[in-house]
Amino acid sequence: MHERAAQLFRGLQLEITDGLAAIDGRKFREDAWDRPGGGGGRSRVLEGGNVFEKAGVNFSEVFGELTPEFARQLPGDGPTFTATGVSLVLHPHNPFVPTVHANFRFLAHGARAWFGGGGDLTPFYPFRDDCIHFHRVWRDACGKHPDVADHAAMKRECDEYFFLKHRNEPRGIGGIFFDYLEGDREAAFAFVKDAGRAFLDAYLPIVRARKDMPYGERERRFQLYRRGRYVEFNLIYDRGTVFGLKTAGRIESILMSLPPLVRYDYDWHPDPGSREAMLYEEFLPPRDWADEAYSGDQPADYR
Repeated sequence: MHERAAQLFRGLQLEITDGLAAIDGRKFREDAWDRPGGGGGRSRVLEGGNVFEKAGVNFSEVFGELTPEFARQLPGDGPTFTATGVSLVLHPHNPFVPTVHANFRFLAHGARAWFGGGGDLTPFYPFRDDCIHFHRVWRDACGKHPDVADHAAMKRECDEYFFLKHRNEPRGIGGIFFDYLEGDREAAFAFVKDAGRAFLDAYLPIVRARKDMPYGERERRFQLYRRGRYVEFNLIYDRGTVFGLKTAGRIESILMSLPPLVRYDYDWHPDPGSREAMLYEEFLPPRDWADEAYSGDQPADYR
């Protein structure tokens, strides 16, 4: 299963970066790297593109020994592990295009092995139809595999996971998240394959609809401010970041998820009734987006 998962994730990296490069008009830089202690990977990064200020899509396949402390924190037993996965974070230029994250992985630790992953959206100036579309694509992917993929549970876990406890605030509008998916490995593998291939369908229609919208300094400033929440989550809570750092992973690939520019404004609060306040009041609180009806007044046909 490790070899099949690695092959899938290598292919997903190429498929996703090809789709992103087509909409951006710029090519990704590719770096192959080796990990001291076992394994390596391939990082594909686009910086200063026409659409994406920074886009990183990383494939890794690593193995080796865990520290005793970290080994006790993972399911399984013994000091050895293997892991393979694909992960991505995309930071667009335009504040009306959401930041997005997705990853899919397979890990084995002693007698235990499991899949994990998911995808989530972090908008700055959200549109209701975008939120509905993003969640419906993940719901449909889960619906093909009802024996292993409970969409309601994975959505709930996503809302709970991508939450900044120290601010009592969601990072974005969620999506799906799952970890320690064991049991029927063939069924789990089939689900992960379909979920990975659903990413471009979930995200690219939103990019096409928003990438050319005009914006000004106010929108850019708010985008950079909200990117700070992304930095906080990835450095404090993100399991992939923690795993990479605790297993001597390649630092450039681990931290490629961080945005190129960010700002921290002291004790800032949105003006009441503003578009910025709407993000906090109407979009960040968890909602069953996939069950809502399209408004039909947006410039993209998601159906």
